[in-house]
Amino acid sequence: MLLALRERKEWKIRGRKSGVLIVKILELHEECTIQVAMCEHLAGLQANSPSQGEAPRTGLKVLFTKETAHHLRGHPQDIVHIYPPWQKLIVPNGSCPVILNTYFCEKVVAKEDSKIIHEAHCWDTLLPRSITLAQMFRFRNLTYKSPESQVMCSGLTTMWTDCTHGHEEAKQRFPAQALLRDSLLDAVESQGAATWSGVGVRVVVQRVYYLPCRYQQGGGSAAPPGSDLPRVRVCLLVQDAYGMFSEVHSEGTILKDQQLEGKSCSLMGMKVLQKATRGRTAGLFSLIDTMWPPVMPLKAPGHGRACEEVKIHVPPPSFCYILTAHPNVGQIEIIEEDPISKLYQPPVPRFLREIFQTNDLSTRCSFYARVIYQRPQVNSLLPLQQREIWLMVTDVTLQMQDENNSGLPKTMPVCVAPSCVLSQEVLKALTEAVSHSFLFRDTLRAQGRIVCVERSVLLLQKPLLGADSGACSCELTGPVKLNELDSFTQVNSVCSVQGTVVGVDESTAFSWPTCELCGNERLEQSPGDRGTFSCGDCSRVVTSPRLRRHLQVFLDCPSRPQCTVRVKLSQASISSLLRFAACKDGSYEVKSVLGKEVGLLNCFVQSITTHPASCVGLEEIELLSAGRASSEHCRLP
Repeated sequence: MLLALRERKEWKIRGRKSGVLIVKILELHEECTIQVAMCEHLAGLQANSPSQGEAPRTGLKVLFTKETAHHLRGHPQDIVHIYPPWQKLIVPNGSCPVILNTYFCEKVVAKEDSKIIHEAHCWDTLLPRSITLAQMFRFRNLTYKSPESQVMCSGLTTMWTDCTHGHEEAKQRFPAQALLRDSLLDAVESQGAATWSGVGVRVVVQRVYYLPCRYQQGGGSAAPPGSDLPRVRVCLLVQDAYGMFSEVHSEGTILKDQQLEGKSCSLMGMKVLQKATRGRTAGLFSLIDTMWPPVMPLKAPGHGRACEEVKIHVPPPSFCYILTAHPNVGQIEIIEEDPISKLYQPPVPRFLREIFQTNDLSTRCSFYARVIYQRPQVNSLLPLQQREIWLMVTDVTLQMQDENNSGLPKTMPVCVAPSCVLSQEVLKALTEAVSHSFLFRDTLRAQGRIVCVERSVLLLQKPLLGADSGACSCELTGPVKLNELDSFTQVNSVCSVQGTVVGVDESTAFSWPTCELCGNERLEQSPGDRGTFSCGDCSRVVTSPRLRRHLQVFLDCPSRPQCTVRVKLSQASISSLLRFAACKDGSYEVKSVLGKEVGLLNCFVQSITTHPASCVGLEEIELLSAGRASSEHCRLP
């Protein structure tokens, strides 16, 4: 059997947008996990008729994968736009052509609104326009001095900006050669893979964040000012008037220290890096889903003067473009008083109790919380880009619980993945032995835990100066309380424990000398006198070193009666336990510590095993002191 497979670039209709196939679904059924849609062709294929009139609409068989069909949620009479690179398969003696590679498609108009359906049939018909050869071939060194040329150029600019949805009142001046559009998709389709020339798009900046430099493709990267972090790139998540999103990778010099989030901006000098889909960049689309549906009606596709707004519920985008700003011609400029800025949806912080009780997994969430412990320390020897940090956080809703909420944790662990770029201000705060409050923005809740991943942002919250005690509803008025060790305790969390010493791990018990002045633990023993040590940091002889000890004990805990609980004690607890157990020669008898009561101890849960026996490994820790950070700077609803 001979099959004819034609690329979509062969099909162009005069006066229509190249490459976009518009169909209306007539019937749906499934075959071998593939959704088969019998459709009526509306636009996007070359007419077979040589006449200039409208060609008769033909039937098409469109194939959607299971993932695409699940996201599209199509029904009969729905209008669907299919974007390149779709392909047309002609089967000899077949009933109708088959459309393949429909990964990039969206349901633009649902069946309920017949008026908008009628308008969508011809949404991509362009108005006739006059254009000079210089504009067609983009000759930039020509100057238009004649009145006729000036009128023609100004008329062309006016024609492109007729459908501006209120943007004509924006007072920002743009380059004369930049035709400012409202659609990211139009700009991408018209410019292709080349750098945008003479084209700009109005967008609203929904988010600003940093991504590691591995996300760049071509060009340099920028780092946060004054930081010694790995090279990162500034990224903007933008949305146009039609609801389409794009992630813009930009140099820091192009942004010019502008506060862009929530502002309307013009994008010029962009270039497409890649087309992103939900399957390939799930993290990006999990962030996009937090801003869908839009807070105001979107514009319906069209280029005419009468721009209708979409007043129906449409599914979130299934794809978007990742753009980069050209280092020489790329521009991101703020447009003052532009109506598109009303599309901005800031992150909505929630209480930790609400997040814990919500079963929405793989979704983004934002919250204010105080960090009471971190592991490992930020100033450890492990490189930052390879470091996974665990932060133990809490807020007032977890700390102030009554008996009815006894099953809720008093703290929650937050994992900061290496892909989450931390600012220099946040890193400095985490190195201090003081508890700070942060805004955790756009974190991901997955597999029962909260993770700061790529596109998540941590912002340090400064204490409220001059605020009365208890003025803020989120203020923690007392010391932080931890849940006691029980069967619900999870690994990489914190808890309190108390019990009776029933054993000592003698194989791991040891001690070592440290400098009594600076605490240096790398002392060198003097060759002539083994009883003295020298400190390289102090450049002195240490005659009275301070001993530090490592001791792990086994506890009998009433909260875990059938479990072996091993605790690595802190120096203070070891000294307290061995205070009256020393022998005359300086050694210690194991039996002298057995039966002693310890606790309450604040511990970090290192490990939990259930086979072959139930065992919990704990390490005693010291929580961060509140200091001046006890006054929470929260703006929760």
